Amino acid sequence: MLGWALTFLIVAIIAGVFGFGGIASASAGIAQILFFIFIVLFILAMVARAVRGKPPV
Repeated sequence: MLGWALTFLIVAIIAGVFGFGGIASASAGIAQILFFIFIVLFILAMVARAVRGKPPV
């Protein structure tokens, strides 16, 4: 999922350089949403791992 966020971020940067404001804005928004979903899932996975008693790697 983090890979998709980075892909949309790169698309937004390229679209912004070429002047496609609408596409750049949409891609940046999608990248931001995917990044926050990734962070939430990562934190949930770390909490679940801690609850099960396994130390973090």
